[in-house]
Amino acid sequence: MALAPDLATSTDSVPIEDNDNGIVAPGLNYFVFGLFFIFGGITSLNDVLIPKLKELFTLNYTQAMLVQFCFFAAYLVVGIPGAKLVKKLGYMRGAVAGLLTMMVGCLMFIPASQTATYWVFLAALFILASGVVIVQVVANPLISLLGPQQTAHSRLTFAQAFNSLGTTIFPIAGSVIILGSLANVTAADLSGSELIAYRQAESEAIWQGYLGVAILIASVALAVWLFRNRLKGEKHEASSGLAGLDLLKRSRFGYGALCIFLYVGAEVSIGSIIINYLAQDRVLDQPESVIGWMIGLYWGGAMVGRFIGSYFLRIFSPGKILAFNATGSIMLILISALTTGEVSAYALLAVGLMNSIMFPTIFSLACEKLGSRAADGSGIINVAIFGGAVVPLFYGMLADVSGSLAVAMVLPIACYAIIAGFGIFARRPA
Repeated sequence: MALAPDLATSTDSVPIEDNDNGIVAPGLNYFVFGLFFIFGGITSLNDVLIPKLKELFTLNYTQAMLVQFCFFAAYLVVGIPGAKLVKKLGYMRGAVAGLLTMMVGCLMFIPASQTATYWVFLAALFILASGVVIVQVVANPLISLLGPQQTAHSRLTFAQAFNSLGTTIFPIAGSVIILGSLANVTAADLSGSELIAYRQAESEAIWQGYLGVAILIASVALAVWLFRNRLKGEKHEASSGLAGLDLLKRSRFGYGALCIFLYVGAEVSIGSIIINYLAQDRVLDQPESVIGWMIGLYWGGAMVGRFIGSYFLRIFSPGKILAFNATGSIMLILISALTTGEVSAYALLAVGLMNSIMFPTIFSLACEKLGSRAADGSGIINVAIFGGAVVPLFYGMLADVSGSLAVAMVLPIACYAIIAGFGIFARRPA
């Protein structure tokens, strides 16, 4: 995929030309790729945060999954309002609003850590995720519009590879910073003032990590603001009430939105428990602080798969590739659940490779031919990402009831089966 010229060559406004070849806005690819990198990395930090908070506050899996519930609940609450905000402010200014909201959420980890209170952490995550939602409402349709419609699947998958680059780098760095001392002492061994002091001390690593992320976000927000007039003549179709809900009447879009709900739920469920899963006696039998870096293999697989997938999606039917990958995910989960040791570990980590093209392919298949209603469609899709709140919570409940993380895998298996069906359903162009 050829990238546009460097944005630094000019700060003049570039008009949007809406035609079959996409919108003309040289250089914006770089900004959009940067947005995908940032919100992907921040989302994957939850996978490191969960085992940390689970230990600090002695939580069961259901309680620990409230981290994902509060984070992804923002997609339900902010998805449609976020789309309206973007339509009012425009893509570039909307991205700045989302980035600033993300920065506020990161800074809230400072009081959360100082008070060492679980619900304050959850509140910070909700605000952080609200900004992520707004940024995604901008990024997904914009990258689809920055080129010909016939290569939108490939282009969005390529952009999602930068999302995966963030999801690979952030948790590896986060595991070093946040999980470093988990092997030394546990909250279950302490009580009273010692427990409070331990939680506050261990929480310092959390807020220091998120402070660094806040500084990075501020830098990106400044860069986007400097080029806020890069686009002119944006076209957004007016809508009233709950913008975009009528799109669900279209079978292709409605089925696709359901699959986004299920896909994000399955991906997040697996990512959330991978560290705990690999630490089990039947798998690698190692402490979380030692194997925490391996979460990067899960997300790294998605990154590699997206770079590869962006090529194959230009050659083969996107629907058929989606069905193939969903079926591959099911097979890998079954292998992991029915085996032990390194085979079990790496089979589950390899699900990340199968996940690679799913979100961008489902998104682009569902949103084909939306035209000026692209922002509405993106808003609804972002609401569907609420699956990342619901499915992991039910996964945690199944794990607590069954006493087995492997048995609970029946839930993501069911999700991938429905996604495979959508691939077959949408194998032909809209």
